[in-house]
Amino acid sequence: MFSFNIKNLFSHPNNLTLYRIAAIPVIVILLLFPNRFCTFMAAILFSVAAITDYLDGFYARKKGLVSNFGKVMDPLADKLLVSSTFIMLSSLGWIPAWMVCIIIGRELAVTGLRNIIVERKKDVSASILGKYKIGFQIASIIPLLLHYPYFGINLHAIGIVFLWPALVLTVWSGVDYFMRFRDLLHD
Repeated sequence: MFSFNIKNLFSHPNNLTLYRIAAIPVIVILLLFPNRFCTFMAAILFSVAAITDYLDGFYARKKGLVSNFGKVMDPLADKLLVSSTFIMLSSLGWIPAWMVCIIIGRELAVTGLRNIIVERKKDVSASILGKYKIGFQIASIIPLLLHYPYFGINLHAIGIVFLWPALVLTVWSGVDYFMRFRDLLHD
């Protein structure tokens, strides 16, 4: 029988990555019913999943539990979480589809480049631009998920304000990634 407890979740950093992946279909299902309760729950679940992105890497390095699975699945889990949430927000008409296409297109292109970099045994660590990118993406998604006004605050507008720098940083960090590793593309 399946039993969930927080101790099991933290027994290995890869569990946090797997939690992030498992949260995706729940967020998608919640967004199929866009009302205050479901979007609030989706925002909470997304927020917890986003926090695990920081925790799994920190925990893996601190405990010496860095693994090949984690190196591959951690960035993939991030991309799946962010991309699926952006797609659902776009399907609701809450954000422009063209922005989502650019963001997901960049993520796919960089993932392909990362595969080439790994094959060549080079360091695939995220750049500072990549860290800002994911930070602004998360900062835009949470208020966009909440969507409805709370206490007179237009959270959707706040999410859109963060979405623009997220878009700029997404493109900029993608171009930077390809420029840093352009020599690998010619081989």
